[in-house]
Amino acid sequence: MWIGVPKEIKNHEYRVGLPPAGVRELCEHGHKVLVEKNAGAGIGLSDEAYVQAGAEIADTAEAIWQRCDLVVKVKEPQAQEYQSLRPGQILFTYLHLAPDAAQTEGLLASGATAIAYETIVDRQGGLPLLAPMSEVAGRMSIQAAAHCLEKAQGGSGVLLGGVPGVEAANVTVIGGGVVGLNAARMALGLGANVTILDRNLGRLKYIDEVFDGRIKTLYSTVDTIEKQLEIADAVIGAVLIPGAAAPKLVQRAHLAKMKAGSVLVDVAIDQGGCFETSKATTHQAPTYVVDEVIHYCVANMPGAVARTSTFALTNATLPYVVALANKGLRALTDVPGFLPGLNVHAGQLTCEPVASAQNKPYTPAEDAIK
Repeated sequence: MWIGVPKEIKNHEYRVGLPPAGVRELCEHGHKVLVEKNAGAGIGLSDEAYVQAGAEIADTAEAIWQRCDLVVKVKEPQAQEYQSLRPGQILFTYLHLAPDAAQTEGLLASGATAIAYETIVDRQGGLPLLAPMSEVAGRMSIQAAAHCLEKAQGGSGVLLGGVPGVEAANVTVIGGGVVGLNAARMALGLGANVTILDRNLGRLKYIDEVFDGRIKTLYSTVDTIEKQLEIADAVIGAVLIPGAAAPKLVQRAHLAKMKAGSVLVDVAIDQGGCFETSKATTHQAPTYVVDEVIHYCVANMPGAVARTSTFALTNATLPYVVALANKGLRALTDVPGFLPGLNVHAGQLTCEPVASAQNKPYTPAEDAIK
């Protein structure tokens, strides 16, 4: 099989779908890999390194889309990319379709097969290909919040960890999953006062035990969220419903209760965001202000640390890429938990949460690929 690796074209996105080691692994299995020129240059992966690993170098992205049976990316395809897809071609990448009707329509019209990293599950029900980037984004959310709190950035001028004799910042994390846990760990390490809200009592108990009570845990309700917003200097939105649009847990009316210069970091923005006032931003222009509250809503946060993110992601994705290359679509049923990753196949929408969010017809994945 021919596997293609195009250069990412989203704003300030330097990650790459496969590093040279991944290319070599595929070549060892007898496959051919076509990598777009300078696809990994932004993180120090040269074309020469790819050639040494066994890849061919394509001068243009068009060559990737025209020649390859399987295309491996990082971020969701932009309009010019999904318009280049063809029937029978397999796209393997993050999709985040629920809030993106235009991309969904483009993928359906292409006739291609689109498999999403973020909806593949493991034997325990976890999300193994989302977890690495959730770890990165969770940790980065605290760096972003600390920076935004600086007065020169429009913030309240609060140091996250305080100093002896001066109170530390209050950080509220909504959601105790992978993002929330990593955000809390970073904030605690910097000396902030940290509170995690979640509705999973088992998860709250786990967090309390792991951190020996140093992180405050609260059951998430409308009332609890409102009270936390009043005292928080930084709020991290870390809520995830796999494949579905994120619930809007912080409303516009809540902002009036928050401190001027406080910060909202919406890590759920790829799924539409969990704050009513959230809108996707870029690393080039990461923030905006609503009612004196700073919003940081960058849709590809891990792209800022692209080298770390690439290796963390491809460590997780490579076994699935190899399985697809070796078996084609049969890999979806042969590899446990792979089938839920199928979001679009031959003009059919096969992810129920996306179909529900966009009020579109849904076809079960197992029926679509028969």
